[in-house]
Amino acid sequence: MEKNIKQEVSTPLLHREGLGGGSPIKVGVLGAAGYTGGELIRLLLNHPEAKIVFANSESNAGNPVSDVHEGLIGDTDLRFTSEMPFDQVDVVYFCFGHGKSEQFLKEHAIPADVKIIDMAQDFRLKKEGNDFVYGLPEIHKAETATAIHVANPGCFATCIQLGLLPAAKMGIINDDVAVNGITGSTGAGQKPGATTHFSWRNNNFSVYKLFTHQHLHEICQSLNEVRPEESAFITSPIGGEGQEGVSIDFIPYRGDFARGIFVTEVIKTERSIDDIVAFYKDFYKDATFTHYSDKALDLKQVVNTNKCLVHCEKFGNKLVVTSIIDNLLKGAVGQAVQNMNIMFGIDETAGLKLKASAF
Repeated sequence: MEKNIKQEVSTPLLHREGLGGGSPIKVGVLGAAGYTGGELIRLLLNHPEAKIVFANSESNAGNPVSDVHEGLIGDTDLRFTSEMPFDQVDVVYFCFGHGKSEQFLKEHAIPADVKIIDMAQDFRLKKEGNDFVYGLPEIHKAETATAIHVANPGCFATCIQLGLLPAAKMGIINDDVAVNGITGSTGAGQKPGATTHFSWRNNNFSVYKLFTHQHLHEICQSLNEVRPEESAFITSPIGGEGQEGVSIDFIPYRGDFARGIFVTEVIKTERSIDDIVAFYKDFYKDATFTHYSDKALDLKQVVNTNKCLVHCEKFGNKLVVTSIIDNLLKGAVGQAVQNMNIMFGIDETAGLKLKASAF
């Protein structure tokens, strides 16, 4: 990482008054023309304490944002720009594809006092020289509150971790975990491809990246962070965690719908369901957007929200955990806005009071 973006950890800003009584959080968006950029702009336009200063897109410079994100027609006169006036913002969001954020920071100087929230996977793994906090609020809220740089978790990673973190903390992950997850087509991004084309995706179902999904490394990193030392080390079938252990055997599926992620995780354990449910409820009792449900889940409960819902059932020695999120919100920009709220010391729910489209 370039020297000009390494910064000392700062304390969070004091609570700001709203737009009517004080200065809003000034925001820049890079990569603003894609799905995450459009969803982020939608949220920020309705955020009570934020103002979009610029939405950068080289290929769309000068065009109205609503020409690309047509759901925003009538909501904004904002235009895309090729300019990047970092000296005019408090925070900048990177809505780039994977691998582009690190390269961007090597080529561009961003003022030391401008916060960065990166949506790509470039800085999610801990390594020397990486000062990005992994922005999963359920376990890293305190670190995020003092962060200058935040790496927003991946969509599948968020959903799977929130299903497994309490189990890891309990120390009951001592055998391989079978994970199956299905995601909507927006998870592949806005650029058309063979597996996102409507005539292929409609009335269809397929697997991809069996046991090799890129989110496995960040999932294992977080699970090992919370597990008791005496419990088994958690790794992925593709390795990379530094030692052998029990593995997260993840099979992802492409679903015949636009948005949402539905995940099941099977854990072998002799612990009682009552103990497990009580632990899950306690683990998430202070989480703003993650909730334990006593009832079986369906995807419409979370689509268009920043929620994650989690449910547990037990069959013999097999614990089945179900977790669900909206991949574009809690799995991407909703969580990114949640992290921004934490970083600036304002209400964590600001701009995120969204109702599920349950019917």
